[in-house]
This record gives sequence, C-alpha cells and structure tokens, in this order.
Amino acid sequence: MREFTYTAKDFKSANEVRWCPGCGDHAIMNAIQRVMANLGLNKADYAVISGIGCSSRFPYYMNTFGFHTIHGRGAAIASGVKSANPKLHVWQITGDGDAMAIGGNHFIHTIRRNIDMNLVLFNNKIYGLTKGQYSPTTDFGSKTKTSPYGTIEEPFVPGQLVLGAKGAYYARAIDGNMKMSQEIFDNAARHKGTSVVEVLQNCVIFSGGIHDEITKGEDREDKQIYLKHGEKMIFGTNKDKGLVLENGKLKSVTIGQDGFTLDDILVHDAKEESLYMHAALINMQMPEMPVAFGVIRAVEATPYDVAMEEQIAEVQKTRKIKCVDDLLRSGNTWEV
Repeated sequence: MREFTYTAKDFKSANEVRWCPGCGDHAIMNAIQRVMANLGLNKADYAVISGIGCSSRFPYYMNTFGFHTIHGRGAAIASGVKSANPKLHVWQITGDGDAMAIGGNHFIHTIRRNIDMNLVLFNNKIYGLTKGQYSPTTDFGSKTKTSPYGTIEEPFVPGQLVLGAKGAYYARAIDGNMKMSQEIFDNAARHKGTSVVEVLQNCVIFSGGIHDEITKGEDREDKQIYLKHGEKMIFGTNKDKGLVLENGKLKSVTIGQDGFTLDDILVHDAKEESLYMHAALINMQMPEMPVAFGVIRAVEATPYDVAMEEQIAEVQKTRKIKCVDDLLRSGNTWEV
C-alpha cells in the first residue's frame, strides 16, 4: 500500500477555529490531526462526521471530507458512509449530550454492529453549545442552568454503555495530555471495528475545571493510571503504586508495603474477551482508586462492513440475477 507523506498542517482547514480560548477541543483536534498525518493514509480517504454541539464544529476545521449532520444522528450517518464506501477512514466526532441523550440509540447500535469507524466522544459533563444545561454524564447533585438545586439523576458512564453494547474497543484520554491522546488515537485508528475513545474535555465557560480533581495538582499521578496492554498496572508519582485483585475486586496497593511486591501487580490485558476486568477498570473512582486511562479494551471482532462484503460475495456466487439489467429481464417480460 502506498504511503502518503503529510504534516498536521495539511489537515488544518482555512476556516477560523471558533472554539473558546482554553477549550479542550483545540488539543483534541491537534492530536487527531497529528495522528492522521502520521498514519500514511491518503487524505482523500478520510471522512469526518459530526452531529450537533461545540465538538461537532470539528469538520469545518479539518481539511478532509466531512459532514456536519443533525443532533444525535452522527453515528447513523457515519455508519452509512462507511457501509456505502468501506475504503473510507471514518471518524465520528460527538459530545456527551449528542451521543448519550438524543443519539443514545444510534450510539449503542453502531457499537453493537461493530462498524469499522473511530468514534471520539468529548465528555465535559455539560451541554456547552446550548449554554450550560446538565447532560447525561453530569455528576449527581451538580448545580447547572437546568438543575439549580442539583441533579437528581444518576449519570451514564460511557465505558459501561460500550461494554453493554458488546463493544470491542474502548479507551479513555485527557484533552490536555497530548502524548497520551496521540498514542490512543493512533491505536484506535488501527483497530478494525468500532473504536470508542472517550476524552475528558474541559468547557471553560460552563463546566470549567470539571476534571481538575483528576488531571491537576502535583499529586495527579497518584489519581490516574495509564494502562498499556501487556504492562504492569503501575501508577503514582514515584511509580510505587499498583493494582491487585483481592477477593474478586481490584485494590490499589503500595509496592513494598503490607507484603505486596512487584510480582503481585496485575498485568493489563486489553485483548481479554471477558468483560469482567475491563468493567472493573472503567468503574474505578477516586479517592479509593485511580481513574483509568489508555486503551482499556481492544479485542478482535469481525467489523460489520467486512461481514457485509463477505455476505454479498457469497450470495453473488449462486445468484442468477447479478445486475439491474438481469432483474429487469427476469420473470415474465413482453414487448409493446
């Protein structure tokens, strides 16, 4: 396959980027542009699809083919684009409101079908474009424009929905950590099937600092763990903490204390078919446990478009009608 040489600048459109200064969307877009440039694929084969929301302005700022669609329907349209033209590398850009609320049905069915596309979910736990209403991922009790006394709804955890829809690939990243984001986006782009990357993204206007407890401070390395397939689940400022399994549950321990050694620390297996460990990693919360980042699940499964092409080819082997002309001349025909 021919390798194409690009730089990130080749993927930047001439349009003015109209996200607020400090918005996490800038960093996410820059990371994706760098990854696209490094993949060596033909720029003409990229298609960026979005729904509605601040994140969904993304296609305007990309020098690729793109489509800014309607609220919540980005996944459905991206699925159609990929199915109609399987050679395209389709990226769907969405937000927690666009994907989890009005688009929730399309979100889970895209994952269930395993369409070969990259779904990037910007999660700032708020409706930013429509000025600060609570979203399906807003934390319980949060005070917003539409919950002035605090939300009384339990929030969705995107990773749980992915696993519930039998998803084969789920990763979590942070907008401000460019190195991490690029590694994850590159891995997701090479995965065959639906890859879902949730990015913890900051909206400086309506949910400023929403992820600061996890991502800021000198002790942030103690509050997050960056998982890599085949490597020990170690974290911490001094890389002296790790995860073990005790009584069927994940537990955070300090290496060298309470009898725990490096040998006791679990090794991350993103390719494990069972959902048990991946679900446990997704559900880890502070302060008892670090928040998991990286590629948490990446198992092999036949993509929808591959299965579709195989089925068509198999049917065509024995089918007498192979084109529209054959169809029109089949059955009873007459001349007038």
